[in-house]
Amino acid sequence: MTGTSGTWRCAARTDTGKVRARNEDAFLALPELGLWIVADGMGGHQNGDLASRLIVERLAELPDFLDLDQQVDWLRSTLHGLNRHLAQDLTVHADQPDAIVGSTVVALLARGDQACCVWAGDSRCYMWRGGRLFQLSRDHSFMEELIHDQRMSPAEAARHPSARALTRAIGAHEKLDLDMIRFTVYPGDTLLLCSDGLYQSLLPDTIGAAMNLPSPSLALQRLFNQCLAGPARDNISAVVIRR
Repeated sequence: MTGTSGTWRCAARTDTGKVRARNEDAFLALPELGLWIVADGMGGHQNGDLASRLIVERLAELPDFLDLDQQVDWLRSTLHGLNRHLAQDLTVHADQPDAIVGSTVVALLARGDQACCVWAGDSRCYMWRGGRLFQLSRDHSFMEELIHDQRMSPAEAARHPSARALTRAIGAHEKLDLDMIRFTVYPGDTLLLCSDGLYQSLLPDTIGAAMNLPSPSLALQRLFNQCLAGPARDNISAVVIRR
């Protein structure tokens, strides 16, 4: 899907990939509200698709009369409420007694030239600015902890058998700790929200080259074409936003 509102243009898409039987990802693109989301239901767990869908459906109710700070407060409060619901209420009724009903989330809010990214898990937010690719979010994963806390190299950390285990996600624990970054968006900046199924398949240079294309729809098409040309073992979701 594509969308335009005021100074924002965007394109969004999800794909099951070549291996998974179902798509546990979900996305939301509401440029008229200045809101974009990618949620990735926790792979291998029952009802991950339910968790990601609940997140985007609930956050789509964002009030449009609030300023950016108030919208961020509303979004954070809503995610905390969803965390309690997923961690306590839904897990009791899950398909398996020890099931986790959870999802990552990365959300972008924008008003004027100000934007805020809020996330939990390993779905990412990138920015393409001035011919360079920047990763704005930091993964909540065991691999990231090994790199930053144990001072392992990325190659060493990637070899750990639990490298891809998540340390935070909506519904994974009774207490939720969200990360947030606020920044200014300049004309020409391009932002990418994506699940790990996309960036695990592509080199950063490949992502940057796609985001340098003239429109979000062309960038999105290039990203998916290159992902689906490979093994595509995971679900793939992405939203490309340009001011």
